[in-house]
Amino acid sequence: MQIGQNEIIIFSCFLLFIFLMLGIDLGIFNKRSHALPFREALLWTTIWVGISVLFYLVIRFFGHELHGLDSLAKIQGNIDKYHHAIRIGNLTLKDATQLYDRNLSLEYLSGYLIEYSLSVDNIFVIILIFLSFNIQSKYFKKVLFWGILGAIVMRFIFIFAASVLIQRFAWFLYLFGVLLIFLGIKMGWGFFSGKQDDKIDTQKHPVVKLVSGFFSVSGENHGSRFWIIEKGRFFITPLFIVLVVIEFSDVLFAVDSVPAVFSVTRDPYIVFFSNIFAILGLRSLFFLVMNVMDYFRFLKLGLAILLSYVGVKMLVHLPISTKGSFGIIVGILAFFILLSLIFPEREGKGTKSQSHKVTK
Repeated sequence: MQIGQNEIIIFSCFLLFIFLMLGIDLGIFNKRSHALPFREALLWTTIWVGISVLFYLVIRFFGHELHGLDSLAKIQGNIDKYHHAIRIGNLTLKDATQLYDRNLSLEYLSGYLIEYSLSVDNIFVIILIFLSFNIQSKYFKKVLFWGILGAIVMRFIFIFAASVLIQRFAWFLYLFGVLLIFLGIKMGWGFFSGKQDDKIDTQKHPVVKLVSGFFSVSGENHGSRFWIIEKGRFFITPLFIVLVVIEFSDVLFAVDSVPAVFSVTRDPYIVFFSNIFAILGLRSLFFLVMNVMDYFRFLKLGLAILLSYVGVKMLVHLPISTKGSFGIIVGILAFFILLSLIFPEREGKGTKSQSHKVTK
């Protein structure tokens, strides 16, 4: 995979911007350990979504600059390389560039919607982890902060490694398709069967066993500290183990979310951009979802259908344009959100909020 000068410069600027925003969001404005109230979570969720939309506009008008596409030959070569669903035919350079930018921006937005919606399911898992390890809500922010940093590094490795494999081995994309269909059926089966895990065995969890085998674990809680030194010995705290478990869960989560985004674009940079913007909004979305998750009881079923759709799209090569695929993704999510609002879960049925109370 050859890397151009434009790609290095733009990608470096993107990473610099991301770490700057992380410092502002999670450092400057949120230094103290506290659980975000609903209004603050809503504000930061709105900010992150707004920034993600602004980035869509950047790609919409300057997307060709990412790969330095300044000629029709280069644009066509990029279309062939990443299998963009457009044809430039006898278009002029200006028209071809505009068409390419429109398509690329829609690919980014489609990938962002897929990743962001699947993040909701990941949030349920994170809530479950916090509850199982009896972590106080005021420490959620710090764990999520370091979890996000770890997720950025792992997504970078996963996405660009997968891109190389897809380009070299065409059958690898079919493997992703089968995996997504399997995960979609599994998620749908879990919804209809009602078999939802509401507790994690903190003693038998494989990650806990693995970490405990390499480090000495302090038997006491030490607030927001990840490790301590007592009498010259190094100990990790239970909060650090929770962080590792969350990082492990994100790796598993990436197994379905990253291939799902590759179903709408094979450009690894667009996959990475859409993933990172969704991950950056995860912390505020976490606190927001904790307050409103009961209102989206059918969303999990919608996500199952979404995963199955993108899996089939990978296997069958459905002749659907980028705009058409975007419409299908929005339609699936909107339908099941609307269905959840029309048919809310009845009181007395044991709602999720009742089973997801957190310790202050």
